[in-house]
Amino acid sequence: MQPLRQTWPQHLAVLYREKGYWRGETMFGVLRTAAAAAPDKLAVVGTDGRWTYRELHERAERIARGLIAAGLTPGDRVVVQLPNCAAFLSVVFGLFRAGLIPVFSLSAHRETEIAHFLRGAEAVGYIVPDRHGGFDYRELARKVKQQVTTLRHVFVVGEAEEFIGLDDLPAGEVALPVDPSPESVAFLQISGGSTGLSKLIPRTHDDYIYSFRASAEICGMTPDTVFMASLPVAHNFPMSSPGIFGAIYVGARVVMCPSPNPETAFHWIEKERVTMTGLVPPLALLWMQAAGRTTFDISSLDVLQVGGAKFAPEAARRVSSTLRCRLQQVFGMAEGLVNYTRLDDPEDLVTETQGRPISPDDEILIVDDMGQPVPAGERGLLLTRGPYTIRAYHNDPSANQRAFTADGYYRTGDIVRMTPEGYLVVEGRAGDHINRAGEKISAEEIEDHLLAHPGVFDAAVVAIPDPYLGERSCAFVIPDGPKPATADLKAFIRGRGLAEFKVPDQIVFAESFETTAVGKVSRKVLRQRLREALLSREQEEV
Repeated sequence: MQPLRQTWPQHLAVLYREKGYWRGETMFGVLRTAAAAAPDKLAVVGTDGRWTYRELHERAERIARGLIAAGLTPGDRVVVQLPNCAAFLSVVFGLFRAGLIPVFSLSAHRETEIAHFLRGAEAVGYIVPDRHGGFDYRELARKVKQQVTTLRHVFVVGEAEEFIGLDDLPAGEVALPVDPSPESVAFLQISGGSTGLSKLIPRTHDDYIYSFRASAEICGMTPDTVFMASLPVAHNFPMSSPGIFGAIYVGARVVMCPSPNPETAFHWIEKERVTMTGLVPPLALLWMQAAGRTTFDISSLDVLQVGGAKFAPEAARRVSSTLRCRLQQVFGMAEGLVNYTRLDDPEDLVTETQGRPISPDDEILIVDDMGQPVPAGERGLLLTRGPYTIRAYHNDPSANQRAFTADGYYRTGDIVRMTPEGYLVVEGRAGDHINRAGEKISAEEIEDHLLAHPGVFDAAVVAIPDPYLGERSCAFVIPDGPKPATADLKAFIRGRGLAEFKVPDQIVFAESFETTAVGKVSRKVLRQRLREALLSREQEEV
């Protein structure tokens, strides 16, 4: 089994401890401290229950003992694929207490992605709901168990069938490990997947706790905050910016909203008097549209965070008048760096920028294609390093060579400019990926799947601006013989075991792709040309 590591140079690790960023805390210690401080305070609410801090702590301890009794060993990796529910917190903290390593995946992921995560993490466990959104995750577990021989344990929240029900875990007095080293890897997140399938991101106790502890302070979280996880909770944004973990850290209440659609979310805001939540821009637009006609009382909402993709200034300016709350823009990545507009910032900074970094020791470089710094205020590629930005992906040397400089800067792939106040404005992406409603899709990955279709000679996938999704995916396809039906191609992609959000929104057939005199053109240039041609054609048709 490949060891899990995330290591900073010694002089920086010493600096980060001296400055109090890394305090030697652990993920389970966060819940233990909160439960000791206010055991009878409501900790989490979901469709599956309402638990105090004492109850959440007890559930996590019981799950930890049950997982160890079932045969898991501290250090084992476990893929977690749960929706927004109270059980998510009890499961994850149970894994932390047992010394196990969660590998976070999204409910939307299917066979191809889950098998990739299981193999990449060398995971021996997999935790799923019985059903969610009309999909049976037990059937998914059966498929990946046949493919991944290292997967030995499948646990189910709900009706387990042939697997082990989480409520049926062995009970009894099982010795639990001591707290892990704060320097050790606490869990694995997944990258946005800008080139192929997602990479695995090792986050340590020290670095991640600093991220959400400092975020909670910047965002004004207190024990009186009621934070609602509206987006899929396995994303870094609702998890730590400041998210569910920031809320637990300060002893606030977490509301697990099962869906971010306005009808559902507004119901939970009214019921639980939610004060803070986060959305991606398309959902923020939908909420603003729905706010004028809703019968729900959403007046408790104080702060709406918007992140995951750039929020157009014109839309940002409408938040306060439509939702009657304060806007906070968030720009970050699972690899580390997170930026916020501050709650006391002037309106122009809040509506026209994506904020400034959490830490004084977040180092920012904005460079040109040759790696040279651009003049102040000009656009360039964003590079960063700091006390909570990773230095390497897990077991992926080629990705590490591409993504990190020799001196440890992470190449984010974002094109930004910096204002005189030190705030970042996101101008786009350098890589070939689609940011569809906050979900990052690799053009390369989808092209590879399309090329597996017998009726496809070549394919190129591009991002097209979309007023609702931010970007939609468009696949240009050169048929190999008779043109396949669009519906058949989409069904083929679904049948490859991919998340639904990766199925191309639009398919355009072409006779050929433009090439150079020697018959070659880079995929990046090709995608750009196809994108420009389609946008020009759509403009002419308007």
